[in-house]
Amino acid sequence: MKKTEIELRTERTEWFLQERFGMFIHWGLYAIPARGEWVRNAERTSVEDYQPYFDGFNPEKYDPRVWAKAAKAAGMKYAVLTAKHHDGFCLFDSKLTDYKSTRTQAGRDLVREFLEAFREEGLKVGLYYSLIDWHHPDYPAYGDKIHPMRDNEAYKRDPATFGNYLDYMHGQVRELLTDYGKLDIMWFDFSYGEMKGEKWRATELMGMIRSLQPHIIVDNRLEASGEEGGSIYTQNPSFYAGDFASPEQIIPPSGVTDETGASIPWEACITLNNNWGYSAADKTYKSATTVIRKLVECVSKNGNLLLNVGPNAKGEIPAESLSILAEVGEWMARNGDSIYGCGQETELPKPEWGRYTRKGNKLYAHLFEASVGPVNLLGLAGKIKSARLLADGSELFVTRPWNAAMYPNDAYFNFAQPDSFTYPLPDERDTVVELMLND
Repeated sequence: MKKTEIELRTERTEWFLQERFGMFIHWGLYAIPARGEWVRNAERTSVEDYQPYFDGFNPEKYDPRVWAKAAKAAGMKYAVLTAKHHDGFCLFDSKLTDYKSTRTQAGRDLVREFLEAFREEGLKVGLYYSLIDWHHPDYPAYGDKIHPMRDNEAYKRDPATFGNYLDYMHGQVRELLTDYGKLDIMWFDFSYGEMKGEKWRATELMGMIRSLQPHIIVDNRLEASGEEGGSIYTQNPSFYAGDFASPEQIIPPSGVTDETGASIPWEACITLNNNWGYSAADKTYKSATTVIRKLVECVSKNGNLLLNVGPNAKGEIPAESLSILAEVGEWMARNGDSIYGCGQETELPKPEWGRYTRKGNKLYAHLFEASVGPVNLLGLAGKIKSARLLADGSELFVTRPWNAAMYPNDAYFNFAQPDSFTYPLPDERDTVVELMLND
């Protein structure tokens, strides 16, 4: 019997839902102006005025092995690099254009080096590819919603030539899937307005992808709203609906579900500061505590976190980003068991002091807030076999203190004796307690 799209999606995403934490990397010519990856759009920059960045691109300090080691040390299990962003510049040696890294001063296939370095560290690899292209002469410009030349009548395009761009776009995706070895993720960005679904020849594109690398997982951005066929949020998703939803710069309040309320694979893509591409003036970095807690929040809702870094024009991940990643990694080294392979606790309400993640009969209590007196485990009286501090494996006592007798259905624990006293959290960022539940 032929498997449904949902059954195939479930098989393809099994690893994805185990790994939970990945690195997103936005990098390209826009690292030189250093005002974010949408600088051409925001400043209405023409191809000609953008050309000096191509001419000056020479990231002499680019060493993807450094990036890969930082990702692995942070506890990340996979990474996705922008092979081509909206400006059309390719970090790979495409045979279909000269607008690529190998024709700059760098003279290097930056995608190939990225893939080799991350694979060497045992990380899964993915490539981001923009469906949009502000450099290609057959992509809609004047009158388009977001093209830098949208208000310039000199950039009117003949709609009849759009097929030339689609041939180019499909051809580049084919190159990435045939010339660079096994990829684990194809991350498309993005559909909007009328530019969605079959406007991209999406069925044909997905057919090629599945024929070349049937195992690969694809995000849900070939469509904008699911109006053409079933979206990923339905029980009958289309062939090109994708394998996982991709909420951006937001963590959905209740996770991501289909129309019946069933959880579907999803990944929140979040920036480490406020920009995807390098922005020299943006110093509003999220703290390691915020990253840890947001990762926990995603997992507690059956989701992944894809955390973005934006390397500078020299090819370096900013020092602030590396420092945050290192601290996250220090926490993950001791508490990663509460993240990898874990998901939502469906039988208990969200606790007031933090969140739960669960893996089989192991329930992980993530404490973000210190308790006055013993920590309440609502509804767990008689259900806990043992408790220990995950970071060091030390035993904790599950008790019923004298001053909690009026709550017979709840269990309690504390970090020292006597259990009715108040103690500080061992880790203020997130103290994780592993609760072994009775079979």
